Amino acid sequence: MSAPPSESSRERGSYPKGVARRQEILDRAIEVFAKRGAQRTSLRAIAQEVGVTHAALTHYFGSLEELLVAVYRESELRLDDSAPAAPPDENPAESMRVSAEKNREIPGMVQLYSTLVATALEEGHSAAQEFATARFARLRAELAQRVRHLQSVGGLREDLDPELVAALIIAASDGLQTQWLLDPTVDLEAGLGMLGVLIAKPPTGH
Repeated sequence: MSAPPSESSRERGSYPKGVARRQEILDRAIEVFAKRGAQRTSLRAIAQEVGVTHAALTHYFGSLEELLVAVYRESELRLDDSAPAAPPDENPAESMRVSAEKNREIPGMVQLYSTLVATALEEGHSAAQEFATARFARLRAELAQRVRHLQSVGGLREDLDPELVAALIIAASDGLQTQWLLDPTVDLEAGLGMLGVLIAKPPTGH
């Protein structure tokens, strides 16, 4: 049996009309951030672009930081839902390369993600810290599991630590995306592709 809604969830609009209104605002906010990223942003400025009052935005999201987290999470879920599942035997670096290629189409979201991670490193930003910490932990676990599977079937080098490989792939993906934001000539897909070659098991006889 599920627990009854808390007072805070009631205040944020957990009933059907409130949920629908929050989603409507979130949908519009995603469109805005996909185009402009998170630079020079305030709740009041976002409210104006989204077409709602500042009070409404504060009511449903509480703070700018909470809104940024909600926007990125929803955008990521939509990308995951629309993308075909990665083949179980696909090199994990290749999977990240495919994701990075899709991200290039929405540079505003890449910039928003980088902003959230940078914010998470500062004190007093619990929403961003919880988001980034949980996301990194989830990705490391998923990638490490795939690495172990590929090692068991001979697809990746057996001498590599799965957890470290997972952390390295995430670091390479995030770092290359940051460099690409600063310099569009950086070929982040090629960089991740090269990493995939480095962790792959050489063909027999080499």
